[in-house]
Amino acid sequence: MSPSFTVSVQEADFDVGAELAALSAGRDDVGAVASFVGFVRADKLAEKVGADGTANVQAMTLEHYPGMTEKALEAIVTEAQGRWDIYGVRVIHRVGRLLPGDRIVFVAVSSAHRGEAFAACEFIMDYLKTRAPFWKKEDTAAGGRWVDARDTDDAAAARWLT
Repeated sequence: MSPSFTVSVQEADFDVGAELAALSAGRDDVGAVASFVGFVRADKLAEKVGADGTANVQAMTLEHYPGMTEKALEAIVTEAQGRWDIYGVRVIHRVGRLLPGDRIVFVAVSSAHRGEAFAACEFIMDYLKTRAPFWKKEDTAAGGRWVDARDTDDAAAARWLT
């Protein structure tokens, strides 16, 4: 059966259950599906809490460069295919204005074995965070602020370079 590798950049929400089911539908060789779903969180970290004790992040706006973003995601998936024996990949990344609790990103990988599915899923997510051209702006009571890349994301992606 031919593999299925698809990426989407969209404003619309997605159905996690339907996406997971699609990765093994009609296949009897899939032994594992590993997935990751990322959400907008109302940061309650000390440095992101207002004087009244409420979270500063009221919404997040995600922007991208159409065409270039999809190509970057496809390149990440292609690299994962070259590293692991995987049968299918589904990547969805939302853009536009999102509220705390909204889903942002979905990455799922099917394979014969859990180890390859887990590794490929983690690799795709790590590279998505560092190589895909998305820009995040947090909306707070004090106004908007662009979110810088985090050193921890770079460190997570760097471990795959060996």
